[in-house]
Amino acid sequence: MVDVSSKDATERAASAEAVIVLSEEAFDLVVSGTAKKGDVLATARIAGIMAAKKTSELIPLCHPLALSHAGVEFTPDVERHAFKIVASARTTGPTGVEMEALTAASVAALTIYDMVKAVDRGAVIESIKLLSTSAARAERSLSASSLLPHRAARSRRPARLRRTVLDGRGPAPKLGQSFKRARGVARIHAAKAAARDRVGEAGCHTRGTSSTDSSPAGRDTAGVTAEKLAKAGSVSVWMRCSLAKNER
Repeated sequence: MVDVSSKDATERAASAEAVIVLSEEAFDLVVSGTAKKGDVLATARIAGIMAAKKTSELIPLCHPLALSHAGVEFTPDVERHAFKIVASARTTGPTGVEMEALTAASVAALTIYDMVKAVDRGAVIESIKLLSTSAARAERSLSASSLLPHRAARSRRPARLRRTVLDGRGPAPKLGQSFKRARGVARIHAAKAAARDRVGEAGCHTRGTSSTDSSPAGRDTAGVTAEKLAKAGSVSVWMRCSLAKNER
């Protein structure tokens, strides 16, 4: 059988139809209730309801369901000497009751045939078809606590985008972006500029180089120091912005 354990238990309903055409004599016996075997329609109704409850035993891969309703109704068609049989079923579960309704209509039609075959062996069961099926949607809780994770997921920006903006390597804020983001980027650039201004003094005292040292070693040392100070300034501003955001 198909695994339906992951589906929600909802209210489900279905209805099915079968039509049986009789001879005029057999039709009169059924309508008058004078058939040799007894009340044809009452017997067919009970047979259909019992069949709906036993569907999983008749159809190998059907799920056994606890039906909350099963019914069979008959509508006579005098002109055609026929009966329209409508079977309905309802349950609350993870799968539908279409097969229960179809089985009830089928067995009710077969029962009518069995009870009139002594008079009319030419009775014809014309059609068996599903008329309708429905399943109510499961209600989901929309409390504030259940929405918090979704809101957090929507507001979370990709790590790559955050890193690009905080390092100052990304594009300048475009029109329409928030003022807070633009102000944060401006602070980062200001901190990096201040760090570069201090690099001359820091570089001249690193590894014995002076501010007038034009050797490759002196320039390389100054460049490394500038990069380190710039990164330190960016991280410091990023930490301050993060703490201020959390405090809000």
